[in-house]
Amino acid sequence: MEDKPIMKIAVVGPESTGKSNISAYLAKAYETVCVPEYSREYCRNLNRAYTLQDELNIFYGQIALESSLVPLAANHLLICDTTFLTVKVWCDYLFGDTPLEVKQALNTHPYDFYLLMDIDLPWQDDPLRDFPEPEQRAHFLQVWKNELSALNARYQLVTGLGEERFLNAKKTVDSFLKSVGI
Repeated sequence: MEDKPIMKIAVVGPESTGKSNISAYLAKAYETVCVPEYSREYCRNLNRAYTLQDELNIFYGQIALESSLVPLAANHLLICDTTFLTVKVWCDYLFGDTPLEVKQALNTHPYDFYLLMDIDLPWQDDPLRDFPEPEQRAHFLQVWKNELSALNARYQLVTGLGEERFLNAKKTVDSFLKSVGI
């Protein structure tokens, strides 16, 4: 029997779009592991403005966390609650550019499929979120679309409220997995 590769599914998008909930749901549905968002833990007690070094720390931390969980992936699938592409989005926005090592990793550390979460969910306030205004959310959704397009990434926008969003995400992943023979 042929050993199939592990497919990495990344759940990405602007703040407050349900990435963590969708990631956990998908990991449970496919009986595999979910790589959590490293920056959430890193920034939890960060009582100052982000620095470029913080962004690099988050980049390296996200890569290390993901690498440590790959051996636990089951059913040829690893679900990633965001990726270090978020570091690029934030660095470009906050600092006007992104460190070279992050840019280089975009081509050497690929993901097989991205679920881009739409901004159709109501904003949920959180001390680690910064952009609640509708025009800011729309701006960052477009940034994500641009970044994924620049990578020639396979992605699908996921919409819907409540259970519908979960079902839409699962249906999208099912379709992708079928297209790659898993």
